[in-house]
Amino acid sequence: MATGLAVTAAALAAAGVRDASGSDGARAEAASAPPRARQAVEMVSAPVRIADAETVRLLRRGDRVDVIATADSPMGGGNSDARVVATGARVAAVPKFLGTAGEGSGALVVLSVPRTAATALAGAGATSRLAVTLC
Repeated sequence: MATGLAVTAAALAAAGVRDASGSDGARAEAASAPPRARQAVEMVSAPVRIADAETVRLLRRGDRVDVIATADSPMGGGNSDARVVATGARVAAVPKFLGTAGEGSGALVVLSVPRTAATALAGAGATSRLAVTLC
């Protein structure tokens, strides 16, 4: 087994590691970096309450969504203060809706997002109604 690994390592070394531009250095450096250093953005799980529970029921694990926040308006109409909080977030989980929360409380979805987006989502969820659009 050790001989097989040595032969494979020698073959890879002889072939050289090249990136898309044909340079040996960049990819070889990335391959030798610790796993943590190779990861460009740390992804975290962010539970988000979406205002429309029926929309959440359309989502499946792996879907990509944009999350939009709107000011919580008691009148419910004509609010132009909508803003995109996160783009291209991956749906990590859609917990079962038990219907125990009050009517109109929305439904929970867990998104996989960069840490900075998770912070923005948490802040927006505390002050705004959130909606999603499928990408």
